[in-house]
Amino acid sequence: MNPADDNLRQRHCQPRRGESHRLSAEQVAAFSTQTPQWALIEDGKAIHRSFSFPDYHHTMAFVNALAWIAHREDHHPDLGVHYNRCEVRFSTHDVGGLSENDFICAAKADALL
Repeated sequence: MNPADDNLRQRHCQPRRGESHRLSAEQVAAFSTQTPQWALIEDGKAIHRSFSFPDYHHTMAFVNALAWIAHREDHHPDLGVHYNRCEVRFSTHDVGGLSENDFICAAKADALL
């Protein structure tokens, strides 16, 4: 199955441990087509997006909703919370880079907007 043909927002994270679950460059490129606002960082080992909001209240509403998704999916991002923006970084520590779970959660974060 081509990962780009699948709707990531409808999927759920699965436990992923070990290098065998780390995505190849080709797989990352395919998943990236569904999460075009996210940038590859750290030599392709993580993805990042900055979300902007009009004020602190909207920023915190987004952070709380994202925290609920992270808890439900059992896949947690690194967050930088500021007055009118939130920096979000996903990587799967247990695989030493990116896994399918990172893109699933990125797509769910995008859907919050």
